Amino acid sequence: MKKDALIIVRGGGDLATGTIHRLCSAGLRVLVLETTQPAAIRRQVALCEAVYEGEATVEGLRAVRIEALEQAQSVWAQGAVPVLVDPEGACIARAKPEVVVDAILAKRNLGTRRDMAPLTIALGPGFGRIIREGSAIPNTGIPGIIGGYGAERVIHAQAAGVFMNGRKIGDFVEKGETIATIRTPEGADIPVTAQIPGILRGLLRSGYPVTPGFKIADIDPRREELSNCFLISDKSRCIAGSVLELVCAQVWQ
Repeated sequence: MKKDALIIVRGGGDLATGTIHRLCSAGLRVLVLETTQPAAIRRQVALCEAVYEGEATVEGLRAVRIEALEQAQSVWAQGAVPVLVDPEGACIARAKPEVVVDAILAKRNLGTRRDMAPLTIALGPGFGRIIREGSAIPNTGIPGIIGGYGAERVIHAQAAGVFMNGRKIGDFVEKGETIATIRTPEGADIPVTAQIPGILRGLLRSGYPVTPGFKIADIDPRREELSNCFLISDKSRCIAGSVLELVCAQVWQ
């Protein structure tokens, strides 16, 4: 095994957190890079919340925001994972990671290059299939089906403005119920309503600026699945398993 191998994960949203959790559970050193304003809606299972709160814990794994790369060592010594605001990945060349994982899941490449590390991995939709050549399938824009619902369970902003939530993650909501508002630049409050009944599994942080079409909430129609709001998803764990497989092949030689 390569001693002190470093894995840098770009992004700390819910899917990224599944990978971060798996890598840390395997005893690997992980550094998370984030933006100044992460936009995760499944905030209860997203370590990027440490950017706002200073710390965040998901399924026993604690993340701590740091202000400089030099502070990472003290966080690792606590058994936690450091989170550094560095959306451009400026620290990567200096940190010399063995692996870089692009877990931003943007619609386009935000600067990750193959030469950033001996092994570079990018996460995408699906259930853990490893693609070594070519590209993933195009984005369909259609959410996965849960409880018979697809597009209806995901809510997007109708207008530009500042998002203000009126409910919280884990709340039971009914179809047509107002769960939040968007304060437009003109001062109007546009209600955001649930399209289906169920549990608010994801909800954007209050005060976040949104544009039309911005993803702001996620409803799980399965009312018996409340605990899922606070647990890493099966899909995230599956993707994480594939990442660990590739990382092990790289660093455990």
